[in-house]
Amino acid sequence: MFGQGLVFGGIAGGGAAPAAVDFLVAAAGGSGGAVAAGFANGGGGGGGAGGLRTSYGSTSGGGASAESQLTFNPGTTYTITIGGGSVNSNGSNSSISGADITTITSTGGGRGGDPTQGSKSGATGGSGGGGASDSSTTYSGGSGTSNQGFGGGSGTRGYWSAIGTTFAGGGSGGGAASAASSDPTNVLSCVGGDGLQVSINGTSTYYSAGASGYEPGDNAYGAGWTGQANTGDGGKRSGNFSGPGASGVVILRIPTANYSGITTGSPGVTTDGTDTIIKFTGSGSYTH
Repeated sequence: MFGQGLVFGGIAGGGAAPAAVDFLVAAAGGSGGAVAAGFANGGGGGGGAGGLRTSYGSTSGGGASAESQLTFNPGTTYTITIGGGSVNSNGSNSSISGADITTITSTGGGRGGDPTQGSKSGATGGSGGGGASDSSTTYSGGSGTSNQGFGGGSGTRGYWSAIGTTFAGGGSGGGAASAASSDPTNVLSCVGGDGLQVSINGTSTYYSAGASGYEPGDNAYGAGWTGQANTGDGGKRSGNFSGPGASGVVILRIPTANYSGITTGSPGVTTDGTDTIIKFTGSGSYTH
């Protein structure tokens, strides 16, 4: 039988040439806050998106320029860590590490403020979580991480003339491409930060969008928000409960002529033109 390192087409895992590799690393989004009992008693903030770092295209997260490509060397194993989202917490970090590269780490998104438990202010993260409100006060959103994501919006409190009552609403979470909008007296104008569109997989796709602190109406979420796994999206406010942030993702784009085929963690492998794309939705590794 042939050994694991031998791949038809001429590339062996220990004999591949060095390769310039593009990457996208999105951390998990922060969770959304809950809603206090009673419409005017308090609203939780939306979760901030997971931090986003990429070398592909012209722009990375937080308005930064795209980063430099990585160089993968023969016989070296590169470890991929995928962050997960959970309730009442920031998202977990995602990363790429190896003996011959500086570790690329994206920071988990900040959790939204919660009027029922913990801090009512949005947490700092890759992108910041939205602030909560309670029966008398609105609270600030969290800050984003430089070159990864933007800040969350403040909580809201005001009189809603359309239904003739006072409301308390949460601010929205920040995203990789923009900060959440914020208006302390109008929950309807609090929109999550936009996700960043990146075409590293061959198709323009949004990653790391901020979640809304206001449930009705999808227009309250950042552009590209789906809340689905492996997007880095922030978690939405989910009724009287905290909604978890979406898990992160790591994508590598390697010239097919230099691709070894040696992976762990069962990533998805596709091609686009002359490149091979390896998409990790769970932790694993690639050996060049």
